[in-house]
Amino acid sequence: MTLQSRSFRTPVGPNRRTVLQGLLGAGAAALAVPALTACGGGAGSDPKTVTFGSNGADATPKKAYAAVTDAFQKDSKLTVRTNTVDHDTFQKSISTYLQGTPDDVFTWFAGYRMQYFAKKGLASPLDEVWDTIGAGFSDATRQLSRGEDGKYYFVPLYNYPWAVFYRKSVFQQHGYQIPANWSQFTALARQMQKDGLSPIASGYGGGDSWSILGAFDYLNLRANGYDFHMSLMRGQAAWTDKRVVRTIDLWRELAPYYQTGGGGRSWQDAAQSLLDKKSGMAVIGLFLGQQVTDESLRADIDFFPFPEIDPTYGQDTVEAPTDGFMLSRRPKNHDGATKLLEFLGGAKAEGLYMGVDPSNVAVNSGADTSAYNALQKKSAELIAGAKHITQFGDRDSDPGFISTVVEPGFTEWLNHPDDGSALLRKIESQRSRFFTA
Repeated sequence: MTLQSRSFRTPVGPNRRTVLQGLLGAGAAALAVPALTACGGGAGSDPKTVTFGSNGADATPKKAYAAVTDAFQKDSKLTVRTNTVDHDTFQKSISTYLQGTPDDVFTWFAGYRMQYFAKKGLASPLDEVWDTIGAGFSDATRQLSRGEDGKYYFVPLYNYPWAVFYRKSVFQQHGYQIPANWSQFTALARQMQKDGLSPIASGYGGGDSWSILGAFDYLNLRANGYDFHMSLMRGQAAWTDKRVVRTIDLWRELAPYYQTGGGGRSWQDAAQSLLDKKSGMAVIGLFLGQQVTDESLRADIDFFPFPEIDPTYGQDTVEAPTDGFMLSRRPKNHDGATKLLEFLGGAKAEGLYMGVDPSNVAVNSGADTSAYNALQKKSAELIAGAKHITQFGDRDSDPGFISTVVEPGFTEWLNHPDDGSALLRKIESQRSRFFTA
């Protein structure tokens, strides 16, 4: 995956500028949307050139996308001009970008995040592409790729699970056992603290506040189940509901075991503390592996599903965000962009991408998985065995609500965890701005 789940901010629901003006003042709002511009050349663009807007600015995904587009250029005799922007800027600016003169094809996310832009007419339907690629995808993936109107708007490339990651050698050294339930999990965290480790790596500073959503999602899913979690994400349940209060209680129980100073640390730094054996665990996505170049180190990394809290729900849900591509509303080279998307949705492209970036799992059933490392194989099994698949906090909800209300509230609360009553009242007071009955 690209720098994941990784901050996914989009001005959805009430305009992000409007919300920020209300919360921060007009001056702050004017600075809120960084520049994201297309590399297309207007109405007279070269019919042999396709422009591609990518959020894969980190070294590994950038190299992986280059491998894919290079292969397409060789096969098609078309030229792909790539416009790469760092992940956070891409997400913050995406709405303005799509309303301007975007690139023909751009990276984005499945499910709710795709459906928003499709509904707003900021993306083109892809039914003709799916006539070509459809046989390679499951019904669940097909559903994630459709808009509310039933048309396809998304071409998937890969997905990846969120779980609790650790180093095998650390567990072996201390005799730690994999926890299956909440009491075992918190007991393990206590023991790690006694052993001089930061039990849970933490980094949500700067633009990385999205990284804490994984823990909240799993706590809510395990305590209250998939149906309630999705109702909450879609604005159909109150944040002051006693079930959310229960989730915050659980999070407060876990908070003392977080690595201190998380608000001043990036997710990469937090992940590195796990790799350096300073932290015992990390609630994070498989993209953790993007930082690993030593295969012996990669072989020492493992994960387990987030532990059970309520036996009614067990561990039946896995967060497995799906990344891929969309077509802009008025592509300058529609035919070339269609050919590129057909290529991107094929098994060959997935194999090329995963060959460079082993921190993801191919979605196309025809992709060659023979070279998968142990983490990829285990990831594929975890996702395949899940009863429910969620995308991620701000992918399953209105991202404007998450980025301007929920994330700031969570980050402030994590600095001084209390019973959460004021936090939840504040979030609930903003819900109606983004969701209508």
